[in-house]
Amino acid sequence: MSVSITASPAEPVRIDCTGSSDPRALRQALGRFATGITVITTCTKTGKLEGMTANSFSSVSLDPPLVLWSLRRQAPSLAGFLEAGCFAVNILSAEQGATSRHFATPVADKFEGVDWEPGHGGCPLLPGCLASFECDTDQVVEAGDHVILIGRIRHVTHQDGTPLVFHGGQYGVPVALTA
Repeated sequence: MSVSITASPAEPVRIDCTGSSDPRALRQALGRFATGITVITTCTKTGKLEGMTANSFSSVSLDPPLVLWSLRRQAPSLAGFLEAGCFAVNILSAEQGATSRHFATPVADKFEGVDWEPGHGGCPLLPGCLASFECDTDQVVEAGDHVILIGRIRHVTHQDGTPLVFHGGQYGVPVALTA
């Protein structure tokens, strides 16, 4: 499947966010921004593994090397990510749609039957990813109904391949534009 963005004959939808607004309408608007897909992982000090699918990943700085991602305050894994002090960002390839869905589904042990190897701080690194960023948690910023985790990159591994992207509630792959 490929993601293609075409002009719609419909009128644009304008949402007033200064008062109470429909969160689903805002989510639909945010879904117009195509993103890559990651699985963020960690290992707590007691050895509990946490993992979740996220598309809220972004680079912050090259010097020092920093990245960020955000996690909903109500997420069951929040305490584990905050306690661990480290995390890994696994950037998924186009072949890893099932991996994305697996880590997006609530289950007691997300790593049961999943291949992985320990990275920095014991954080799981998933095979076949386009890149993995192994980070120490540098800052935690409270922001609305989410917490933003800023990580100082300790190790990076990357390879060529086609990324898995998310747009408008669907998975896809990027398509190169011709001149």
